[in-house]
Amino acid sequence: MYFVAGTDTDCGKTFIASALLHSAKQTGSTLGVKPIASGCEVTEQGLRNSDALSLIAQSTHKLAYRQVNPFAFEPAIAPHIAAERLGLSLTPSAIADHLNQLPFNQVDFALVEGAGGWRLPLGEGKFLSDVVKQLSFPVILVVGVKLGSLNHALLTQEAMLADGIHIAGWVANMVDPNMSCPQENLNSLNTMMASPCLGVVPYLPSMDIAKAATYLNLNALV
Repeated sequence: MYFVAGTDTDCGKTFIASALLHSAKQTGSTLGVKPIASGCEVTEQGLRNSDALSLIAQSTHKLAYRQVNPFAFEPAIAPHIAAERLGLSLTPSAIADHLNQLPFNQVDFALVEGAGGWRLPLGEGKFLSDVVKQLSFPVILVVGVKLGSLNHALLTQEAMLADGIHIAGWVANMVDPNMSCPQENLNSLNTMMASPCLGVVPYLPSMDIAKAATYLNLNALV
C-alpha cells in the first residue's frame, strides 16, 4: 500500500502511478484510487476524471467510480477552492474515513494517488499530507525532471521527512525532452535523495503506460 506524491502538478503522477500498477499486475492483483480530483468531465454517468479512469484501467480489482474518486470537481482549479464554491468542506478525516473503507488488503499492490504537490491545501489550515500522516502510508515520490526539479525534489523530500513519512522510493519522470544536462541532474538526484530510485522513465510523447512500466523496478521499494 503506497501513496504516490509528486514534486508539482505537472510531474506525471498519474502516468507513473498507472505504470506502477501496470508493472505490478504482471505478477499479482492491483488497485489504484485517486480520492481528490479537479478538472472532471461531465458525463451521463456523472463527473469523471481522466486520471482516476487511468488508474481504474490498470487495476485488476474493480470498484465503483465513486469509490475510486469520491471527491470530484468539474473546474480545473485547486480542490479546496472548488469545494468552497459548492459549499462543501474537504477534511483529512473525511478522506481518511473513505480510504479506510476500501479493500486494499485484498490486493497484492495498491496505491493512492495524490493531487498537486505534497502540501495540497484542503482548507482551514489542513493539507492532503495530513491524511498520509494519519494513515501512515509509505510514499513513492514522482520527480518530474526538468529545470528546477532538483529544488522541488529536495524540498518535497525535506517536508516529507520532517512529517515523519517513510519514502519507499522515487521515480524520475523525464518530462522535458529538451532539458540541458539531464544525466548530470539525475546523478545529482541519486546523490541527494534518501530513498532508492525505482526507475528513470524517458520522455514518451505517446504516454505509453506499458512501455513506461518496463523502466520501473518495484523490487527496489523499501
